[in-house]
Amino acid sequence: MSFVVVTLCVLGQAPAQASGGAEDGPVSIGVIGDGLRVREVRVLLDGWKPGVRARISEWRGGRYVREIRGWKHMASKEQSRYKFEIATWKLNKDFRHQRRICAEVSGHEERMPCVTIKR
Repeated sequence: MSFVVVTLCVLGQAPAQASGGAEDGPVSIGVIGDGLRVREVRVLLDGWKPGVRARISEWRGGRYVREIRGWKHMASKEQSRYKFEIATWKLNKDFRHQRRICAEVSGHEERMPCVTIKR
């Protein structure tokens, strides 16, 4: 259960201050950082879907701006009978105020949770 508390503090499109999260259906994103510096991004997908991939991108004004990290295969995990796919990126990168980091998962194009980085 501690995993759920740590990485799934995700409700809606939450402000981040470089830490926070969001979910859209079975897809969620968690961001860990300080100030405007993002140390790590995690993308989760509920259930096991071997072969699924994820990437993180920046969106501005409802439009794709750039890929932050490219497609990566997600790993199947289970914790306390909760099954999920996860991909993690170490970024250690500063973002501008109000930038949105969004998660994309193959096979779930209609779902794109985003976190807004704020001062």
